[in-house]
Amino acid sequence: MYSSLTFSANSTFNYLISVFFEHGDQRTKNWLLSNTPWPLFGILAFYLFFCLYAGPRYMRDRKPYELKNTMIIYNAIQVIISCVLFYEFYQAGWGTTYNYKCAPLTYDTDPHSLRMARAVWLFYMAKITELLDTVFFVLRKKDRQISFLHVFHHFSMPLGLYFAVQNYAGGHGTIVCFINSFVHIVMYIYYMLTAMGPKVQKYLWWKKYITVLQLIQFSIVFVHSIQVQIRRNCLYPRGVAAIITLYSCIFSYMFGSFYVQNYLQKKERRSSLKKD
Repeated sequence: MYSSLTFSANSTFNYLISVFFEHGDQRTKNWLLSNTPWPLFGILAFYLFFCLYAGPRYMRDRKPYELKNTMIIYNAIQVIISCVLFYEFYQAGWGTTYNYKCAPLTYDTDPHSLRMARAVWLFYMAKITELLDTVFFVLRKKDRQISFLHVFHHFSMPLGLYFAVQNYAGGHGTIVCFINSFVHIVMYIYYMLTAMGPKVQKYLWWKKYITVLQLIQFSIVFVHSIQVQIRRNCLYPRGVAAIITLYSCIFSYMFGSFYVQNYLQKKERRSSLKKD
């Protein structure tokens, strides 16, 4: 029994080493922040340290920074990046050569395959820049917006995408990037308009529909991933599709809970107050 447990532990350790450190896609091996996970681990560790400890401690006795122009420029840049990404994922596969029933994983070097791999890498870079969302919340003392959902989402996306660039920069899983790019176009347009001040904010009645759009996104990804797992002849790793399915379930629950708490329950409380 002892030897069996030892073998199991060694197998698990070797598997984790291969997942974290063995680069399966030779096309992306030398691309920025994709050869070894340690620089990303450092970035994410600093992100957590600043946003959860150092930043709030620094801002404790200070007035919030306004950062109006910075926020407008930052969100405008994110809109542009998201538009470029949506276009690239469309042209690289989802609007051209990919089949929505099954998009196999390949490591080919034809123009479409390389374009998709570059799009996945750029999406990975975009998720690292989006860590600034939380940094700006800290500097503006928007503590209510630094929720577990927000931090977990921003922390987990670059981590997952590192492995996508490392081993899975193509095929079925890229539909997550394709749909998310569209969602982020809408989301960052909203944030950009919000940063322009009260004169614009009074027209922004559609905030809750961004969460609805995110829930639709996770539903599409869930159905698509289940479909890939059911198909025996789809040349895409079923284990990876299962992880994507699980990920979409987790975020469907978290964003769904956020929607209920912030929109449905608040609406019920307002209605009960009016009756009283």
